[in-house]
Amino acid sequence: MRELYLSVADTAAQLLAAPEVADGWRRPSALARLSVQGLAGHLAGQVFFIPTVLAEPVPSEPAVSIHEYYARVSWIGSDLDTPFNQAIRSGGEEEAADGPAALAARVAACVEELRGILPTTPDRLVRRPSWGPWSISLDDFITSRMLELVVHSDDLAHSVGLPTPEFPPPAVETVVDLLSRIALRRHGATNVLRALSRSERAPASISAL
Repeated sequence: MRELYLSVADTAAQLLAAPEVADGWRRPSALARLSVQGLAGHLAGQVFFIPTVLAEPVPSEPAVSIHEYYARVSWIGSDLDTPFNQAIRSGGEEEAADGPAALAARVAACVEELRGILPTTPDRLVRRPSWGPWSISLDDFITSRMLELVVHSDDLAHSVGLPTPEFPPPAVETVVDLLSRIALRRHGATNVLRALSRSERAPASISAL
């Protein structure tokens, strides 16, 4: 999983360095109320998060699985005006405030740093301040950041008129598995089964996020 994450992160770094991203920096992105700059900053954050959590003390909160983590978070399906979503937008803008070239360089350097430390870092618990009273394993956190990188790379590429980057099939399969489990909780088994097998009875959406 760590090697998959590093491959996905490297692809995201290349996307962030594309001239089309710099050209569209101030324009609206494909996501509501988020500029290309803000989306790029949020995408980059999924790389910066890893050294951040590794630098923090091991949390004392009990661990949950990655599927339980997604069942507990409050942001899935939440309104755009919630404080959490407002913080995501402002945080992305701030992360990218120095411009596209500086952000792309920081991400590339961070990926290179992670290539040197992730393969030998022991698994441990990690936690972010915005969570409830739980933690998850480092490997599960890395997997969750891979989901963010894959999804938001598609968002960013679409925003600036580029094709969606190609990721390793095992990475995409992992992300689709996570999204499918989230969709099952949000929409129920029948709706998901019909969306995947019966277009004539499929619901309008089974969006996981």
